[in-house]
Formats: sequence, structure tokens, C-alpha cells
Amino acid sequence: MIGTHSAWPAADDERQPMSNHDLRPNIDWDKYRTITLERRDDGVLLITIAAPEGSPAPTLRRRHTEISQIWRDFGDDPDLRVAVITGRGERFWTIEGNDAVDEMREGLGNYDEVVGLIHEGLVNAHGIVNCDKPIVSAINGEAMGSGLATALLADISVASTDARLIDGHLLQGIAAGDHSVMIWPLLCGLAKAKYYLLSSQDLTGEVAERIGLVSVAVPPGDVLDTALDIAHRMAVGPQHALRWTKRSLNHWLRTATPAFEASIAFEAMSFFGPDVAEAINAAIEHRAPSFPEPLPW
Repeated sequence: MIGTHSAWPAADDERQPMSNHDLRPNIDWDKYRTITLERRDDGVLLITIAAPEGSPAPTLRRRHTEISQIWRDFGDDPDLRVAVITGRGERFWTIEGNDAVDEMREGLGNYDEVVGLIHEGLVNAHGIVNCDKPIVSAINGEAMGSGLATALLADISVASTDARLIDGHLLQGIAAGDHSVMIWPLLCGLAKAKYYLLSSQDLTGEVAERIGLVSVAVPPGDVLDTALDIAHRMAVGPQHALRWTKRSLNHWLRTATPAFEASIAFEAMSFFGPDVAEAINAAIEHRAPSFPEPLPW
């Protein structure tokens, strides 16, 4: 686990010249309870989306919060250069079954809950885009929802050839927000983005690489090693040039910010309509949803 950093210089030290290392913020790494953090050589931070051993089972809301906060802490730590984020077991990060139903039920018609979820989605996406340090995702298995957002917004994405990727918003009666309107058209083109998002079609890592949705697809056992190799290669490179190149490239994503924020606003509105309620009832009753007719605009 990562230890905490020293605090800001004391008043008695103010007469002494301070280096950039002395000015680093006091980062409380111990606050993270739903993800496991490990420092690797060359300033690489490995983030595993799984609770540290001995920690209580994580709540979905806390994991959302922690993932949205990690990028600022990673960016502020002067000893870290590149982050690799991955999952454990057969999933990268996904919500299924009762967890998915409970999360939707909590948001249904609940203004405060929806505002909180949408805020964390915005912070996560903007945090990845605006963090100058490179982020690599090692997509070891199934990714959907917020997990897919994190996986695809990473600067370089390494996917298992058989990983299942799906933006499942429409299946739950929710407008596709999170990330998809921002990044999918840039990665795989508008025609493919519309096909997969509007039809809720899933795809494998192998297909995702072929259409440009992920950077590279490799056999399942090679995912993390490949991602770490890429991270270490960047970590020993020229850091200013690396970060300035990422910042410049991400202006393409920043131009999509209005569309992204519109999509996440429509996602929020979905929780106040009948479609999400029908998706919840259908899941509880183990049947296919029958969504009501739309308003006659």
C-alpha cells in the first residue's frame, strides 16, 4: 500500500529555500478502501479495482467516489509518473445483478442521489482527460458503465482479446452518458459509435481493437504485463515532453466537452422518467422490459 506524504514545511522552515519536492501536497493515500494501490519501479502506480486484503466489502458509491478522486492524487504526487489501472479476476469493473438494480433504485426520482452520481461521472472523466500524466488501462475482463468509461478514457488501453465491453445504459432505460458521446466517435468513428451505443451491442476486445476503440488487444494472460511494459517505457522517457504531448492531444477531447455534458445531463433526466422504473421492475421480475411509449413531442 502507498504511505502518506509529509506535510507542508513548518513555519520555522520558511527562511530556507524550498524545492518543488518540499512543496508537494499532503496526500492521504490511506483513505482508499475499494481499490488497491501499489508503487512499481520508475514511478509507475498500479491501481487494481479491488479492495485491499482485509478491507470490508466496498459499496458501489464509495468506489465511484474513490475512482473519481484518484486522478488528482496521482497527478499531485511528484514521485509518480504513469498510472496503470486494471481489475482482478474475470472483470475489469462492472455492476451486475442486485448491485445494478440497487444503484438504479437509489437514483430513481432522487435528486440528491442523481446529482452525486453525475458529479462523480464528470469528475472521473475530466480527471482522466486533464491529468497531464499518462494513464494506461489494462482491461483484463468485462467492463461496462463507469468501468468502461475509465477503461476507454485512459490514454492507452490494453484489452484482453476476449474481454466483453458494453455500454449498457440503454438496456437500463438510461441515456448514454459517462463518457461515450465524448470518446467513442473520436476512437471508432460516428457510424460505429452509433451502431454499438444505440443497439446496446457488446463487443470483444479483439473487435474493439479492430475498430479502433482500444489501443491494442492481447491474449488474456498478457494484458497486465503488456500494460506495465508500456507504462515503464513512458516512465523512463522525457516527462515534460510526454505530458505536454498528452495535454495537446487531449484538446480533441476537450472540444467534445459540451456534447459530453449534455449527454450526462440527459442521463440524469432519465432517472426521473418511466423507463428506468420499468427496467428495475423487469430485472426484479426476471423478464424482458416493456418500455412505455415516448411523449408525443
